[in-house]
Amino acid sequence: MPTHCRETPMSNHTYRVTEIVGTSPDGIDQAIRNGIARAGQTVRNLDWFEVVQVRGHIENGEIAHYQVGLKLGFRLDGED
Repeated sequence: MPTHCRETPMSNHTYRVTEIVGTSPDGIDQAIRNGIARAGQTVRNLDWFEVVQVRGHIENGEIAHYQVGLKLGFRLDGED
């Protein structure tokens, strides 16, 4: 079976979910990256994210800032 088709066993982890908003004047992707990077400074064991909302700020008819709502999942301590 090709490597990309192999299933990996799912570990039994318990996650906590928190919501944040990442921002950037440079685009949606950068807003996501900024939000995850900032959360990673204070939250351990970040494992996944989900984009739940995309919005922006408009100035003079132009996009000035992107705002991306994210759900972040992190493993509770004591579970590797």
